[in-house]
Amino acid sequence: MRLPVSPSRYCRAATLTGVILTSCVTVRAQSSTKSNPSQTSQTERAGQPLELGPSEVELRTGIALTSRGLFAEAIPHFLAAQGRVSDEYAADFNLSLCYVATGQYQQALAVLSQIASAGRATAGVYNLLAQTFIGMSREQDAIGAFQKGVARDPKNERLYLLAADACIDHQSYELGLEFVDTGLQHLPRSARLHYERGVLLSLVDQPDRARGDLRLARELAKGTSLSFLADAQEGLLNGTMDQAIRAARDGLRKEPENYVLLTILGQALMRQGSGPGQPEFDEGRAALEKSVALRPNYAVSQLALGQMLLLEGHLSEAITHLEKARELAPNDPSTYSRLAVAYRQRGDLQEADKMLAVLTTLNKEQAAKYKLDPPDHKGSYLGSPKQ
Repeated sequence: MRLPVSPSRYCRAATLTGVILTSCVTVRAQSSTKSNPSQTSQTERAGQPLELGPSEVELRTGIALTSRGLFAEAIPHFLAAQGRVSDEYAADFNLSLCYVATGQYQQALAVLSQIASAGRATAGVYNLLAQTFIGMSREQDAIGAFQKGVARDPKNERLYLLAADACIDHQSYELGLEFVDTGLQHLPRSARLHYERGVLLSLVDQPDRARGDLRLARELAKGTSLSFLADAQEGLLNGTMDQAIRAARDGLRKEPENYVLLTILGQALMRQGSGPGQPEFDEGRAALEKSVALRPNYAVSQLALGQMLLLEGHLSEAITHLEKARELAPNDPSTYSRLAVAYRQRGDLQEADKMLAVLTTLNKEQAAKYKLDPPDHKGSYLGSPKQ
């Protein structure tokens, strides 16, 4: 099961979508980031009573959609604004961000290359380039772009988190660890970086080291949402659902719209063994429904909600959410296994067989990678449930 992992993903929700996912971290959250240092950010400018032309309205609409994680919907607005607004950098940067977030890496590369060739490359631009190259499986190019970004702003925590998050999305866990280790050299007491390293270590089956980083993150961020996230993730890692549920509930009392904690709560309640008709099951489904409403492009919550609806026998609704999860995370094997079950239960054997065929291919690819990895660095998903 794919678990909710990175702090950057939460940051993205907090403000950027960003924190917006722009003031926090991963491509899906960098959106409201500032333009060139000499320029005023769109966020800062938004408070001024300006008379906006149609193109400026398109730009602001695109930024608003991006801040809600609606990247595909934002792209036409940025395209309409390109070359027609006073802050062209904002239009180009956010357009490239949306391309990366939707997996359109060739388009992103074209826009980012134009920004760089015009002498407008910032640390954020190089970081987006690194994410783009990660998505294109061009590891050496990703490392080069990452290093250029870090050289320009070595104390910028989100540069490391965004790059590591992209590595998690594309199963490049060792590269993600390199990026986080670089960040910790510059920011040794960063709770978010320790959290991210704990997640990555879990994904390469180093649970003892992962626990150490998660606990350190919890201590460094005591009393914040991140401390509850670290505690909940440790519960998932240990298969201790009581710990995960307690930490998620405590965190949600502090921040009731934290979509990652909502997802963890829903997953943990389901994995604890609650079934349809039980109060805990209803609580878990409500948490996942709220998470999906807050962040519809979050594959983990879409998958978990689809599973719960499948358990309740709501096949059409379950398939809708599972298909959305597949669209958002096409390389996650667990999505295909559940889609196969859902289609088979609906009597659509042809679609079920298609899902199983994709699942077989993905499993073979993972098995090949497993054979190539060193014995103590086998890829896996965090927190296998205890039966």
